[in-house]
Amino acid sequence: MALVSEEQVIKVLQHYNQWWKEPEKIQSLTKPQKRVAYNEAMKFLTHPSIRRFVVLSGARRVGKTTIMFQMIEDLLKQGVAPRNILYITFDNPLVKLISIDDVLNIYESLYPIEGKKYLFFDEVQYTNNWELWMKVLYDSRQDICLTATGSASPIIQKGAADSGAGRWTMLKIPTLSFYEYCELLQLKERPALNSNIHLSELANLTKGEFAELANVFSPLVQHFNRYLLIGGFPELVLSDDDTYAQRLLREDVVDKVIKRDVLTLFNVRNPLLMEKLFLYLCINSSGIFNAQTATKELGNISVTTLENYLEFLEKSNLIYRSNPIDVGSKGALKGRPKIYVADPAIRNAVLMIDNVQSNEREMGIMVETAVFKHFVSFYEGKTAKIGYFRKLKDNQKEVDVVIDQPAGKVLCEVKYRNDSSVLASDAVVTLASDPNSQVTSAFIATKKLTDYGASNHDTQVPVVRIPALILLYLLGKAD
Repeated sequence: MALVSEEQVIKVLQHYNQWWKEPEKIQSLTKPQKRVAYNEAMKFLTHPSIRRFVVLSGARRVGKTTIMFQMIEDLLKQGVAPRNILYITFDNPLVKLISIDDVLNIYESLYPIEGKKYLFFDEVQYTNNWELWMKVLYDSRQDICLTATGSASPIIQKGAADSGAGRWTMLKIPTLSFYEYCELLQLKERPALNSNIHLSELANLTKGEFAELANVFSPLVQHFNRYLLIGGFPELVLSDDDTYAQRLLREDVVDKVIKRDVLTLFNVRNPLLMEKLFLYLCINSSGIFNAQTATKELGNISVTTLENYLEFLEKSNLIYRSNPIDVGSKGALKGRPKIYVADPAIRNAVLMIDNVQSNEREMGIMVETAVFKHFVSFYEGKTAKIGYFRKLKDNQKEVDVVIDQPAGKVLCEVKYRNDSSVLASDAVVTLASDPNSQVTSAFIATKKLTDYGASNHDTQVPVVRIPALILLYLLGKAD
């Protein structure tokens, strides 16, 4: 601690932990709406017999810190003494210069504290050997319960694999689902739904029941369009200036991650190339990624460099990689992923496309991105692989999203356009007709609220048309 005095650290701790003197201060840092991850984290934190630390991992601005403050508020309501709760962010320039041990020693020297101590460490990846310190704290301090966050998920994952087995659980925090977006805004137009409505049951709805379902969702159309533009970042969702929100999205989420986090955490040698690659991925989002083509278009860089930089972006939660999956058919495309930007609004914020909502192709890309993200979030922690299918010798034979589970496969084709018709020869239809494909459900995500119901094709498994707005809302609600 030669560079930082104890007095400086004390001031930082007192600044971040104002509830030590005024417990009501926590209310200004929280939101009343709770996400799924909050409930999961509190289960681990307060479990009466199983002790686990919790690590929340996700991109910048997705609400990890808010979840921690909500947990702190809940602990205070349960009667935990305010001084038994410590919050610190290792993203603070001064705190970066000290260790977890320094923070803990100074904290425990401030006041006499009895009973359990609840530690909340934000952006823990910025402190050296964080996973070793957490291991030591878990093994040697039974009086400590700890929750941490990290923006670079695989760094956190590696630490969890190396030191965290049986000690802490990692919860991934995606951007808000469309359902969570509506809940955060407390929209009056939210539909009152039967709690028993699930995607797997949509094929059993009559035309009249589907019409009623579409009708209750009609007031959400304008909100769905805004969700695609603003994205699932809570602070920006609550903004009343959408243009400024998109600018903040570009500056805070993209620029800071690429120009600071990625460079710092992964020792990137060519920052300009990283920016160019991310722009390239935004332009080609949702398309089949050809590494050889990309290396040429990015200035004849090596494939190894390209793969490394892709890995860094994926680890920083800026992109998703969707790998090909076989669906009971030989000749499926191999080795070429589809790459999605992590939230549809990020792509639009970077490319700054004018009048994007009137551009059918661009809206289709944004909705496909949102659909993929929602399925990833829905199946997080479950035994499932999520990718796509494309037949090797026929590029028209494609299914945008394939969920491969032990019980079978779920297909989802995105047709977010005015004409969403599919042919009997389209992949989603032929695979749903093949008894050897192991398909259990098949969906077509459509644009119009009036475009719903089982398709007219005679298939082994019904192919159900469902408006994308309803699909995403139900996926988020069921998560």
